Amino acid sequence: MQFREIKNNIFYIGLNDENRVIFDELIPLENGTTYNSYLVCGSDKTAIIDTMYPPLKEIYIKNLDENGIINVDYIIANHGEQDHSGTLPDLIKKYPNATIITNAKCAENIKEMLLIPEDKIQIINNNDELSLGDKTLKFIMAPGVHWPDTMFTYIKEDNMLFTCDFLGAHLPFDDLYAKCDDTLYSMAKRYYAEIMMPFRMMCKKYTALVEEIKPEFVLPSHGPIYNKPEFIINAYKDWTSDTPKNLVVIPYVSMYGSTEEVIEYISNKLKKAGIEVYTHDLIRDDLGDLATHFVDAATIIIGASMVLAGPHPAAAYAALLANALKPKAKFVSVIGSYGWGGKLVETITGLLTSIKPEIIEPILIKGKAKESDYASFDAFADTIIEKHKNIS
Repeated sequence: MQFREIKNNIFYIGLNDENRVIFDELIPLENGTTYNSYLVCGSDKTAIIDTMYPPLKEIYIKNLDENGIINVDYIIANHGEQDHSGTLPDLIKKYPNATIITNAKCAENIKEMLLIPEDKIQIINNNDELSLGDKTLKFIMAPGVHWPDTMFTYIKEDNMLFTCDFLGAHLPFDDLYAKCDDTLYSMAKRYYAEIMMPFRMMCKKYTALVEEIKPEFVLPSHGPIYNKPEFIINAYKDWTSDTPKNLVVIPYVSMYGSTEEVIEYISNKLKKAGIEVYTHDLIRDDLGDLATHFVDAATIIIGASMVLAGPHPAAAYAALLANALKPKAKFVSVIGSYGWGGKLVETITGLLTSIKPEIIEPILIKGKAKESDYASFDAFADTIIEKHKNIS
């Protein structure tokens, strides 16, 4: 993507990366991603806000050259992770008079991870300002969305807020501004689920701050620019709220179909009671979709077969994932089938230490469900239905 002016000598200089299929060796990417970088040309000074992912640095630097950027005074590092700061070593060589502006925590990170010399860094604090002449950059510390070193940069005169990873989406784009449609909503929610949800309370805090600022533009580091920020602000207000939806999510693995049979029976009963239910086959389904459904779930039920006296590893992973992402679910349970015994329930519930839900009495059967088991399945479903009556 070539340089494109957003407003008043402020330019988008980032790149799409449609070919990237996994992020941080952890998160599958459906469409690739973007690495957003911005050029701010003031009347006296010029600044770059965030840089580029190192594998794309040659294209990035070539674009700087082709657009005649021969002098940069400041490089703003909103966050030390290398998809944003990875080209700093190259830029301080290309622009030897440039100073990196960042906070103390980010400074430590870029010194350790990128070997940036200390004398190239200027430390700023919360609400400090930097003049470019006719433009003033204000720095807002935002730790916990999602690293301790994250900050926002605000251009006062142009009412533009650069939010780093916060409010982003792994979604390449050709049009500069966000199409506030179902596709963007879905990708932004998935991004929130996989990256931001563990820090829900901090996200809630900074969503309120963004709403208070009332920026004309919200400019994240991944995904399109919001020239109608209320779209993403309202979405985050919903996702970060304390109240889940009338939704049950059931990630499961079933080696010979016994566990799946019980889950299908209970799912149908819950659906008939008006509860939305999503089941996820942990072997075949996209774990990003599972994380996205965790955002709103009131109840999480983990279904598992037994392997070597413990839960199937995929079921244990689902429990670890829920524990790491910290969804706002109020209730958790386990459905399992075993052959010769073991500690399925104890192991699964023992992995759920951070979300501290109410545990609904699990269902554990030997082999295939018998006629005598169905009364307990009905009672299990009835318990969930009763508990969901208070969920709007």
